[in-house]
Amino acid sequence: MNAEQFTKLQALLQRVQQKSPFYQNKFKAAGFDIADIQTPADIAQLPFTTKEELREAYPLNIQAAPDEEIVRIHSSSGTTGKPIIIPYTAQDVAVWAEMMHRCMSVAGLTAKDRVQITPGYGLWTAGIGFQAGVERLGAMAIPMGPGNTEKQLQMMVDLQSTAICATSSYALLLAEEIHKRGLKEHIKLKKAILGSERWGDKMRIRIREELGVELYDIYGLTEIYGPGISISCSACNGLHYWDDYLLFEVIDPQTGKPVADGEFGELVITTLTKEGAPLLRYRTRDITRMLTGECSCGLPHPRHDLILGRTDDMVKVKGVNIYPGQVEDVLKHIEGISSEYQIVIDREEGKDAMLLRFEQQEGFDATNLELRVKKYFKTKVGLTINAQALSIGQLPRSEKKTARVIDNRY
Repeated sequence: MNAEQFTKLQALLQRVQQKSPFYQNKFKAAGFDIADIQTPADIAQLPFTTKEELREAYPLNIQAAPDEEIVRIHSSSGTTGKPIIIPYTAQDVAVWAEMMHRCMSVAGLTAKDRVQITPGYGLWTAGIGFQAGVERLGAMAIPMGPGNTEKQLQMMVDLQSTAICATSSYALLLAEEIHKRGLKEHIKLKKAILGSERWGDKMRIRIREELGVELYDIYGLTEIYGPGISISCSACNGLHYWDDYLLFEVIDPQTGKPVADGEFGELVITTLTKEGAPLLRYRTRDITRMLTGECSCGLPHPRHDLILGRTDDMVKVKGVNIYPGQVEDVLKHIEGISSEYQIVIDREEGKDAMLLRFEQQEGFDATNLELRVKKYFKTKVGLTINAQALSIGQLPRSEKKTARVIDNRY
């Protein structure tokens, strides 16, 4: 934490102490006094904020500004429980637009670009966030929203879009459709800004080659503004995050203690300037690590690594903890395997059984690939599994996020 961040943190503590009933009650329950934060190291005394607490605060108990200052709300999907409602002040909206603007600039976009925006609008943060950044940049926003692939391709050709914002799953679906229809020579895409889910190296290669674009990872979450809080750069060595607005920490998810720079752990974020719903030490559940040293791209903002997975993405099979990122790491080393995979877990005769389904490239023997996957997985992860090779296109495609794990045990 630098001096500027610490000053903003102290101002944030004063603000939530005065204006946030949520944190007033939380501090009281934890026996915490903001006067105890005298040095940057004292942040360890601040209690964490969790997703469960935000759900319990539904609908607007997290709000820390009067209604007349709230200009918008956004919400998480609520697919695993109550949705989380996040209120925004005009300044919050402006800060988010500025972060998105920076992301567009880092990706090399200019006012001459035409940017096709495919993520959803409405309560979800993605679509409107991308649009705000594009418009602040002065580029042409093409606010398509999700789905309707036929229309997406028509607009991509007719309007000659030069950049696309999407989930990696939908970018792959579009790339496959462009290839099937022979449209590659008719599109002008140069850049793709992709986020909302983890995606592996093989998927990157396929999207990059089939769309003919430069790829940029963008990161964010509804609770912390939305997408745009960090982005990868031309050096492709981690994601730069906006440390003048946000404080990042990485902790051991089991102990809550900080890990050393370069070690993987759970990302924790504090919103240094947010007004509508400020968050202190919010546990994102995303697994990453801090990267040290200056980036060759010249940006002064610090970096974190790609998101390895989520603490709640982990599944335990036969006592072994497995993340989707580990599966991708296995598959990327085996020639002949494409980007798409699916993990299916069942109970057979009272024991866990895992099937890894994957798509194979043409010209490779399925039986040989299955044997290699089983052997390599046993060596790398320490677990005996079954493997099934499928033709490209047999696994489901998604216009949003791809479900990688199907757990039938519960």
